[in-house]
Amino acid sequence: MFKLLMSWNIRSGQEEAYFEFIVRKFGPGLVQLGIRPTDAWYTQYGDRPQILTGGITEDMESLQTALASDEWLNLREKLFTYVTDYSQKVVRASGGFQV
Repeated sequence: MFKLLMSWNIRSGQEEAYFEFIVRKFGPGLVQLGIRPTDAWYTQYGDRPQILTGGITEDMESLQTALASDEWLNLREKLFTYVTDYSQKVVRASGGFQV
């Protein structure tokens, strides 16, 4: 299995709209793309990204197809209206917390 790891900070003043988007659009959008959300972490203190999240696919080809799709590009662009400092990487999925 392969995992898409993402991190970002929520734009100041956008918290309510951000959480609405994540629950109603982003999470379901990942599932429609075949990326199963696995974890989400909120950093309350410290000099780290505010949000760390990930989703898995069964194989690299599925993940590459999802990330190359117009649906993903549109979903990510909408996310950018609510967040800054976006970062993503793909890793082999392991059983524990991954960074």
